[in-house]
Amino acid sequence: MKLTLQVWRQKNAADKGKFETYQLADISEHMSFLEMLDVLNQQLIENGQDPVAFEHDCREGICGACGLVINGYPHGPDRGATTCQLHMRYFKDGDTITIEPWRSKAFPVIRDLIVDRSSFDRIIQSGGFVSIRTGSAPEANSIPIPKHKADLAMDAAECIGCGACVAACPNGAVMLFAAAKISHLGLLPQGQPERDRRALSMVSAMQAEGFGSCSNYRECEAVCPKRISINFIAGMNRDFYKASIFKGSEKGGKS
Repeated sequence: MKLTLQVWRQKNAADKGKFETYQLADISEHMSFLEMLDVLNQQLIENGQDPVAFEHDCREGICGACGLVINGYPHGPDRGATTCQLHMRYFKDGDTITIEPWRSKAFPVIRDLIVDRSSFDRIIQSGGFVSIRTGSAPEANSIPIPKHKADLAMDAAECIGCGACVAACPNGAVMLFAAAKISHLGLLPQGQPERDRRALSMVSAMQAEGFGSCSNYRECEAVCPKRISINFIAGMNRDFYKASIFKGSEKGGKS
């Protein structure tokens, strides 16, 4: 198939950036989207031009590093999948495809389609780890956990931190990511000692990074490659308000 690509090119965070137009031919519908970009880069190199910088790692839908906005959709038109899992059969011969990086103040562009997502790392770091002594691997049934709680914790833990939720949100909110990271520990017995502190710290960290506020548009849920539910946001809000009230009562008792 023949394609016209409108690709965002930007040298660094200080550069204004612009779209460049490229023509491709003989693209197989069986190629992945990233393989198609590999073909584009090979063509650019052969013509003495700089290749398009884009991030990728596993190419198996595990790491989320490949995230791109494709025709206005984070990760492209295939639902419940990352960019590397998107195949060219979702497009037609003669299509024009617009390819952009994640758009967020908290995700400054490093080069072309690569953004700096270290703000996610700082939010996770603010939550810390569980302090309970685990020792060697315990017998599976030594800590009773209701099945529905275990299932919810595993659902939340599926979040790969790709940033699609932020890229899709009109407000640039990071609530779905933060809620998943808070919930997958807060739902389990091992995560209880730091539950209040974790909610306070991670919510404060996401606000400090400059992310927007949630307005329940549910765009985040719609584009999440792991289909994380916005119900986790409600749980995070409950944890945060409860921890805030408890912290306030503690301060009041000390005064």
